[in-house]
Amino acid sequence: SQSNATVLLIGETGTGKELFAQAIHNGFEFEDRPFVAINCGAIPRELLESELFGYVEGAFTGALKGGRSGKFALASGGTILLDEIGDMPHDMQVKLLRVLQTGEIQPIGARKVIQTDARIIASTHVNLSEAVQNKQFRQDLYYRLNIIQIKIPSLRERGAEDIKMLAEYFLAKASQKHKFTSDAHDALGSYDWP
Repeated sequence: SQSNATVLLIGETGTGKELFAQAIHNGFEFEDRPFVAINCGAIPRELLESELFGYVEGAFTGALKGGRSGKFALASGGTILLDEIGDMPHDMQVKLLRVLQTGEIQPIGARKVIQTDARIIASTHVNLSEAVQNKQFRQDLYYRLNIIQIKIPSLRERGAEDIKMLAEYFLAKASQKHKFTSDAHDALGSYDWP
């Protein structure tokens, strides 16, 4: 968290990649600055560019009067989480690579570029090195994103002590009245967590 380097979080769906990204953001001197998350796999490819980079007034039919800032502009000075980066369409990978190389974004329909200093954290459940070999993900983008890689293990990859600690944390957050019995902890620790 004490570095400005790009971070790549790898882990199965549900392992807490966004929470981990938020912790990285809060661990640096950014906690009072914006943290903007965008799910690259959940937004249709036609809308992803405008979501990431914004647009100017009149850029397309239905564009808001005055235009709209994109996620990179909103995250400027802070952190942008590119969640599920492995599901990003190929044409957008090229545009993102340009942002990583130059630190500049160009809203749709704009004549000028805008500097961005947002720290980039990317996350995915996809095996990106395999996706690169299968030509589904750009190799150059992979190497730009993979400066610091952190693998977040699933519950089934963790030991019983980790599961106990996490269970206690979430139970305390939900209710101050309830406690786990030792049998409950044993059951949680021996479960296979598919």
